Amino acid sequence: MPTPTIRTSREGPTITLVGDVYRFLATGKETSGRYATFEAIVPPGGGPPPHTHSREDESFYILEGEMTFYVEGERIVAKPGTFASMPVGVKHCFKNESHERARMIISVAPAGLEEMFLAAGSPIDPGAVPGPPSPDDIARLLELAPRYGVTIELPAGH
Repeated sequence: MPTPTIRTSREGPTITLVGDVYRFLATGKETSGRYATFEAIVPPGGGPPPHTHSREDESFYILEGEMTFYVEGERIVAKPGTFASMPVGVKHCFKNESHERARMIISVAPAGLEEMFLAAGSPIDPGAVPGPPSPDDIARLLELAPRYGVTIELPAGH
Protein backbone atom coordinates (compact mmCIF):
# COMPACT_ATOMS: atom_id res chain seq x y z
CA MET A 1 0.00 0.00 0.00
CA PRO A 2 1.39 3.46 -0.89
CA THR A 3 2.21 5.82 1.94
CA PRO A 4 1.15 9.48 2.00
CA THR A 5 3.48 11.97 0.31
CA ILE A 6 3.73 15.47 1.75
CA ARG A 7 6.19 17.99 0.36
CA THR A 8 6.81 21.60 1.28
CA SER A 9 7.45 24.29 -1.34
CA ARG A 10 11.18 23.49 -1.43
CA GLU A 11 11.01 19.69 -1.31
CA GLY A 12 10.91 17.11 -4.07
CA PRO A 13 13.40 16.09 -6.74
CA THR A 14 13.99 19.17 -8.91
CA ILE A 15 15.49 19.22 -12.40
CA THR A 16 15.96 21.54 -15.29
CA LEU A 17 14.94 20.21 -18.68
CA VAL A 18 15.54 22.27 -21.82
CA GLY A 19 15.36 25.53 -19.85
CA ASP A 20 12.28 24.81 -17.72
CA VAL A 21 12.32 23.72 -14.06
CA TYR A 22 10.30 20.72 -12.84
CA ARG A 23 9.84 19.81 -9.17
CA PHE A 24 8.29 16.40 -8.56
CA LEU A 25 5.50 16.42 -5.99
CA ALA A 26 4.47 12.77 -6.40
CA THR A 27 6.16 10.15 -8.56
CA GLY A 28 4.91 6.83 -9.84
CA LYS A 29 7.07 5.08 -7.24
CA GLU A 30 5.05 6.90 -4.57
CA THR A 31 1.61 6.33 -6.16
CA SER A 32 2.00 2.71 -7.24
CA GLY A 33 2.21 3.93 -10.83
CA ARG A 34 -1.26 5.49 -10.87
CA TYR A 35 -0.16 9.09 -11.51
CA ALA A 36 2.67 11.60 -11.16
CA THR A 37 2.35 15.29 -10.32
CA PHE A 38 4.94 17.99 -10.71
CA GLU A 39 5.34 21.74 -10.60
CA ALA A 40 6.67 23.43 -13.75
CA ILE A 41 8.31 26.83 -13.84
CA VAL A 42 8.53 28.07 -17.41
CA PRO A 43 10.54 31.21 -18.21
CA PRO A 44 9.55 33.60 -20.99
CA GLY A 45 10.03 31.78 -24.29
CA GLY A 46 10.10 28.37 -22.56
CA GLY A 47 8.05 25.26 -23.22
CA PRO A 48 8.35 22.12 -25.35
CA PRO A 49 7.72 21.73 -29.09
CA PRO A 50 4.50 20.05 -30.26
CA HIS A 51 4.34 16.48 -29.05
CA THR A 52 2.00 13.54 -28.58
CA HIS A 53 1.81 11.04 -25.72
CA SER A 54 0.90 7.43 -26.49
CA ARG A 55 0.69 6.24 -22.87
CA GLU A 56 -0.64 8.89 -20.51
CA ASP A 57 -3.21 11.63 -20.20
CA GLU A 58 -1.64 14.93 -19.17
CA SER A 59 -3.30 17.79 -17.31
CA PHE A 60 -2.21 21.33 -16.46
CA TYR A 61 -3.36 23.85 -13.87
CA ILE A 62 -1.99 27.38 -14.21
CA LEU A 63 -0.91 28.95 -10.90
CA GLU A 64 1.00 32.06 -11.98
CA GLY A 65 1.67 33.90 -15.20
CA GLU A 66 0.26 33.08 -18.57
CA MET A 67 0.74 29.96 -20.66
CA THR A 68 -0.23 29.57 -24.30
CA PHE A 69 -1.32 26.09 -25.34
CA TYR A 70 -1.43 24.87 -28.90
CA VAL A 71 -3.83 21.94 -29.11
CA GLU A 72 -4.30 20.24 -32.47
CA GLY A 73 -3.45 23.60 -34.09
CA GLU A 74 -5.73 25.75 -31.91
CA ARG A 75 -4.12 28.55 -29.83
CA ILE A 76 -5.44 28.91 -26.26
CA VAL A 77 -4.12 31.52 -23.81
CA ALA A 78 -4.39 30.21 -20.24
CA LYS A 79 -4.26 32.49 -17.19
CA PRO A 80 -4.12 31.55 -13.48
CA GLY A 81 -6.95 29.24 -12.53
CA THR A 82 -7.17 27.66 -15.99
CA PHE A 83 -7.22 23.86 -16.19
CA ALA A 84 -6.39 21.96 -19.39
CA SER A 85 -6.49 18.21 -19.99
CA MET A 86 -4.79 16.47 -22.93
CA PRO A 87 -5.95 12.91 -23.58
CA VAL A 88 -3.59 10.28 -25.00
CA GLY A 89 -2.92 10.93 -28.68
CA VAL A 90 -3.73 14.67 -28.75
CA LYS A 91 -0.90 16.74 -30.26
CA HIS A 92 -0.16 19.71 -28.01
CA CYS A 93 2.49 22.02 -26.63
CA PHE A 94 2.72 24.92 -24.24
CA LYS A 95 4.76 28.08 -24.60
CA ASN A 96 5.32 30.98 -22.29
CA GLU A 97 4.76 33.80 -24.77
CA SER A 98 4.66 36.44 -22.03
CA HIS A 99 7.47 38.48 -20.44
CA GLU A 100 6.98 36.95 -16.96
CA ARG A 101 7.71 33.44 -15.71
CA ALA A 102 4.76 31.06 -15.51
CA ARG A 103 4.14 28.35 -12.92
CA MET A 104 1.77 25.43 -13.24
CA ILE A 105 0.99 21.99 -11.89
CA ILE A 106 1.21 19.10 -14.36
CA SER A 107 -0.21 15.64 -13.72
CA VAL A 108 0.12 12.51 -15.83
CA ALA A 109 -1.86 9.30 -15.50
CA PRO A 110 -0.65 6.66 -15.42
CA ALA A 111 2.77 7.59 -14.10
CA GLY A 112 5.98 6.98 -16.02
CA LEU A 113 6.62 10.19 -17.93
CA GLU A 114 8.40 11.64 -14.89
CA GLU A 115 11.06 8.97 -15.39
CA MET A 116 11.86 10.46 -18.80
CA PHE A 117 12.12 13.93 -17.25
CA LEU A 118 14.44 12.64 -14.51
CA ALA A 119 16.63 10.79 -17.04
CA ALA A 120 16.81 13.66 -19.55
CA GLY A 121 17.04 16.56 -17.09
CA SER A 122 19.79 17.83 -14.83
CA PRO A 123 19.40 18.30 -11.05
CA ILE A 124 18.95 21.89 -9.90
CA ASP A 125 18.24 23.48 -6.53
CA PRO A 126 14.61 24.58 -6.01
CA GLY A 127 14.43 28.30 -6.73
CA ALA A 128 17.53 28.33 -8.96
CA VAL A 129 17.25 29.83 -12.42
CA PRO A 130 18.52 27.55 -15.20
CA GLY A 131 20.38 28.70 -18.26
CA PRO A 132 19.17 28.07 -21.79
CA PRO A 133 19.21 24.48 -23.04
CA SER A 134 22.35 23.22 -24.71
CA PRO A 135 22.34 21.17 -27.92
CA ASP A 136 23.32 18.15 -25.76
CA ASP A 137 20.27 18.71 -23.50
CA ILE A 138 17.97 18.73 -26.51
CA ALA A 139 19.64 15.69 -28.08
CA ARG A 140 19.29 13.71 -24.82
CA LEU A 141 15.56 14.47 -24.66
CA LEU A 142 15.02 13.58 -28.32
CA GLU A 143 16.84 10.28 -27.81
CA LEU A 144 14.83 9.33 -24.70
CA ALA A 145 11.33 10.48 -25.75
CA PRO A 146 10.45 7.50 -28.01
CA ARG A 147 11.32 5.06 -25.17
CA TYR A 148 8.56 6.74 -23.13
CA GLY A 149 5.95 6.81 -25.90
CA VAL A 150 6.39 10.51 -26.69
CA THR A 151 6.59 11.72 -30.29
CA ILE A 152 8.20 15.17 -30.55
CA GLU A 153 7.59 17.28 -33.64
CA LEU A 154 10.56 19.55 -34.31
CA PRO A 155 10.30 22.73 -36.35
CA ALA A 156 11.60 22.54 -39.93
CA GLY A 157 15.38 22.81 -40.14
CA HIS A 158 16.14 20.90 -36.90
